[in-house]
Amino acid sequence: MKKSVGNREKLFPCPVWVIGTYDTEGKPNLMTVAWGGIVSSKPASVCISIREATHSYGSIVERRAFTVNVPRADQTREADFAGIASGRDTDKFAASGLTPIRAEHVDAPLIDEFPISIECELTHTVPIGLHTLFVGEIRDVKADESILDEKDRPLIAKVKPPIWAPAELAYYSTGEFIGAGLAIGKDLVEK
Repeated sequence: MKKSVGNREKLFPCPVWVIGTYDTEGKPNLMTVAWGGIVSSKPASVCISIREATHSYGSIVERRAFTVNVPRADQTREADFAGIASGRDTDKFAASGLTPIRAEHVDAPLIDEFPISIECELTHTVPIGLHTLFVGEIRDVKADESILDEKDRPLIAKVKPPIWAPAELAYYSTGEFIGAGLAIGKDLVEK
């Protein structure tokens, strides 16, 4: 039997994404988000939700751009740090040892060491309570060649990105392969 646990945002898993922006002075900054995901395939778009009180909020609004950078599990420490420290007080790139690289298609920095970086142009801003939902159209995806298959698709088994469990305030590693998508349940359709 299921038990009601109240009105909470404790759904899991959540991505661990590190958002890259340039602040008003042009300094590169990082911010970790867990509220995010793909929201459209045409145009290819992602969303992130952040609070207006963050340093990155104003940067996204001003520059109309951000990057989504996906860490490997062994980079979780750096990702966690980017969500703890404030860019108002700390040069997060210098403190974490990560390297900012200017994006090719948008006015925001990529993280050189992370295996996937997605360049996003801000297209929609939707206030939702404490957070604001930013929708960014994907302008380009940069991926380390070592994580790509023969069709240039990033492979989750090679990236092994961390995931976030909000109810536990904990990071986990992605799991093992279960089965092919749009195929594993096909036998139920044929019944």
